Amino acid sequence: MKGRSLELFFVDGRPDGLLVAELFNWTGHVLLVPRTQIKQALERTEASYTGIYILLGEKDGEPLSYIGETEDIGKRIRNHDSQRDWWTKAVFVTTADNKLNKAHVRYLEAQSYARAVSVGRISLENAQVPQMPQVSEAIAANMEGFLDNLYMILPALGIDLFVESKRGTATAEAVSQPPKPVSSSNGMNAETPRFLLQMPKRGIKATARLESGEFILEAGSVVRGEWRGPNTHSYTALREQLDKTDVIQKRGEHGLLTTDYAFSSPSAASAIVTGRSSNGTIEWKLEGTNKTYKQWEAEQLAETADPELA
Repeated sequence: MKGRSLELFFVDGRPDGLLVAELFNWTGHVLLVPRTQIKQALERTEASYTGIYILLGEKDGEPLSYIGETEDIGKRIRNHDSQRDWWTKAVFVTTADNKLNKAHVRYLEAQSYARAVSVGRISLENAQVPQMPQVSEAIAANMEGFLDNLYMILPALGIDLFVESKRGTATAEAVSQPPKPVSSSNGMNAETPRFLLQMPKRGIKATARLESGEFILEAGSVVRGEWRGPNTHSYTALREQLDKTDVIQKRGEHGLLTTDYAFSSPSAASAIVTGRSSNGTIEWKLEGTNKTYKQWEAEQLAETADPELA
């Protein structure tokens, strides 16, 4: 096996933001998309191309994925945004010149699904098993070569869905950049959306903002005093780390966030706030309204839709 050259382009200059991955002398194009930047991703040209896509996240504390194909990735993703609220990252797989057709992507979807099931790292939410299309021997060979390159790229992006090895099973946080402390922002403008999560009976009140594609839980937020979810949950270790490092300081039955802290998704942040598995797209409300993050996000995506379809 010969060495290959992988080119990564950090679209906005951040390692945990939009990321383009391409191999030298390969027409394939891979875009890794944090859900918090889905609007920016759907404004890109390749979002209207034919291709396959992979949704990654967790549900009930367990890693989950979905593999699909479409002749217009952006249109399909807008659909999934309203119907599936568990995913935190997406991968768009197209070609730089939009040369994939319906038969190509049906083949890629069916083979990718079969491989993911065979590897068994992450559960798939696909309700139906993708059917293999009838294609020529030449097309099948070309698509197998395409998949070989794709399966080489994805592990380099931290996605082990198709890796047949004895590595540890990927968790929701393993397919995303780890959260990190951030400096308090004094430069927020009116376009920086802010969100509120309250549980009045438990004395919990937290605020967060979406800034540069990161969901930032703000200092001063009052969170649950301890983790109440199962010890096997993917956020258990994270909560322990935040407690040990005094990012969360114990205050009686509650915890106080001592510094702004960035998360990869609203659900990761709400899990830390509530001390259990949590659907952040529903629990967080746009500040000053009763609008959920999910509803706000749907409005943002509607702004990127084709005017003829809106």
